[in-house]
Amino acid sequence: MKKANNQALVIFGASGDLTYRKLIPAVFDLYMNNLLPEGYVVLGVSRTKYTDKEFRKKMSEGIRQFSNFKDTACEKINDFVAKIFYLSIDTENGDDYALVKEKLSKLNDKFNLQHNYIFYLSTPPSLYPLIPKFLYGQGLTIQEKGFRRILIEKPFGHDLQSAIELNKLLLEFFSEDQIYRIDHYLGKETVQNLMVTRFANGIYEPLWNRNYVEHVEITAAESLGVEDRGGYYDNAGALRDMIQNHLLQVVSLVAMEPPIKNTPEDIRYEKMKVFRALHPLNEDDLKNNVIRGQYTASNIRGKHYVGYREEPGVNSESRTETYVAMKFYIDNWRWAGVPFYVRTGKRMPTRVSEVVIHFRPSPLPLYKHEDGENKGFNQLILRIQPDEGILLKTGMKVPGSSDKVKSVNMDFHYSELTDHYIPEAYERLILDCMQGDNTLFMQGEAVEETWRFVQPILDYWEKHPEAALYGYPAGSWGPDVADDLIEGADNTWRYPCKNLADDGIYCEL
Repeated sequence: MKKANNQALVIFGASGDLTYRKLIPAVFDLYMNNLLPEGYVVLGVSRTKYTDKEFRKKMSEGIRQFSNFKDTACEKINDFVAKIFYLSIDTENGDDYALVKEKLSKLNDKFNLQHNYIFYLSTPPSLYPLIPKFLYGQGLTIQEKGFRRILIEKPFGHDLQSAIELNKLLLEFFSEDQIYRIDHYLGKETVQNLMVTRFANGIYEPLWNRNYVEHVEITAAESLGVEDRGGYYDNAGALRDMIQNHLLQVVSLVAMEPPIKNTPEDIRYEKMKVFRALHPLNEDDLKNNVIRGQYTASNIRGKHYVGYREEPGVNSESRTETYVAMKFYIDNWRWAGVPFYVRTGKRMPTRVSEVVIHFRPSPLPLYKHEDGENKGFNQLILRIQPDEGILLKTGMKVPGSSDKVKSVNMDFHYSELTDHYIPEAYERLILDCMQGDNTLFMQGEAVEETWRFVQPILDYWEKHPEAALYGYPAGSWGPDVADDLIEGADNTWRYPCKNLADDGIYCEL
């Protein structure tokens, strides 16, 4: 793989948990895989007072806990952190950014960085309008001698209007090709494998349409509650936190047309067409095809778990959703009439994210399932996490003289690729940004289109406070009423196991 040009990665909010747990361990993994440029530095910027030595010590501890190479010899880690530096400033004071410019100038001369800088905003969203403006004021956004890129974390706005305003503000100081909106979901190998599964295999692509697919199901379940994020989550909710970004991005990869070429421009163009084709939700859809829930107190395997409203930082009368299930359609020739079912929730039985392609049953059912039901046997499950892999469910004859059929699994697990290194999501995304590849990053227009799709749901809930909010016991699969979304007498949500290999046999929850 071609190495990126010499450059500096400047992390604002560097004293925070994301830098400690994810960003620096990911950059270290790149270092261990010999993927960093010859000349590189990492500059942490934050309010917290640290010396270079203190910050390096903290980052070394993060590497020891969270890196894929956590058992590396101390000398190797020390060599890496020797190129990590720290600068304490008041990030809300524009005058302090002169210190950033001065520091980068010195580092540029010392390490031959070629004036290439990436600015990573690992900060609260309230700083998104300020940091680009202050960088611009110091001339640090202008690409004259080298490239300048900005990496920002979700949320990209709180609603449609704020997303439009954020995009407008960013474009005042950076061009669109300089802006990298990061969604760590898209950095997962199994998410990227969606495109390979579709477009590299002649057996799937001819079937990937309304003629052969009955419905598509996407699940992102979490076993944890809101933990220590109650204050943030109570102002966000599952729709904003998961569906508007992560899951609609997955939908676009499942539903997109084949790109003309395997280039960032062509791939993002096809994804954008999916977002534009999302069928607008009408009043009936908002009432009947969007289910929201909130977990309640429950005992799980002898341990008591509080309900959402009892979590620290959460309003005791909160109507914020911790679960959303919805049905919608995509208005194009490939998917016309095919329902897409998407659900996400906290405090569910297990942590699992997957895409399920439900193929249509055979037109003339000559054989019945061993339980006596007439139903389709064919599902393609693309597991994103955990136990990443692919599972194909197909029908096979029950041994003996009967004409009954049972479902059997044909599976592949990424864990079997013991001779291949599997990078973490942030590792892949940071490297892509370093190399100027924006394939896996969100366009400003795409952000606005996904917000445009979910905004009617938010408006409906705000205008109709009496709209149903279903309680579901912690450790369950959500409100029972969500089962009614799935069309067809024999259809229901898939209830996946933690272990893909044991699907339908034994569930480790």
